Amino acid sequence: MKKLFIYLSLFIFLFSCKKKDSGLQAQSPNAEITKVLEKFYQQYGKSSETLYDQPIAQDLFTPQIRKEIEEIVSASKQDIERIKKSAHPDDKPMLLEGSVFTSLYEAYTSYRIRSISTRDMKPKVKTADAIVTFENTAVSPKIEWTENVHLINPSGSGWEIDNITFDKIAQVKDLKTRLNDLRAEFKK
Repeated sequence: MKKLFIYLSLFIFLFSCKKKDSGLQAQSPNAEITKVLEKFYQQYGKSSETLYDQPIAQDLFTPQIRKEIEEIVSASKQDIERIKKSAHPDDKPMLLEGSVFTSLYEAYTSYRIRSISTRDMKPKVKTADAIVTFENTAVSPKIEWTENVHLINPSGSGWEIDNITFDKIAQVKDLKTRLNDLRAEFKK
């Protein structure tokens, strides 16, 4: 009887324990998008200086956005070198300044992802919109604004930022327009 009780207890114990897998469990789209946004805002959110310090992250932006950013940074670096070698090395070169990726030049002191909505567009292509609320308490009075980050997941290969619709406080409507304007300015 004692053996039966031990075997039964062991059997119940083994089946009551939750089996842990190897961690290869699929994450929900919202969790994946949240990770992308957190990495994006940590790396590029407050200043464009990071764009000069390291290669553009391959996993955050669509190829089109990444290419435009790389072209602008390259043109800026060329202008820096041109001015260094000129007769007026103290002149200010064309630079990406402030927060290129948010509505407010001064950036934010905090942000919160308010909501994420996903949808299937074409076979194997998903899109998402993340509504992000920002606050800058370093200025007086504090400023609050909201932006819509548009993401795409082509063929299930991972979420990438395709555009950002800025708040009305920005001088341009979205990231693509800002990049086009910057590229045109740098080509002058």
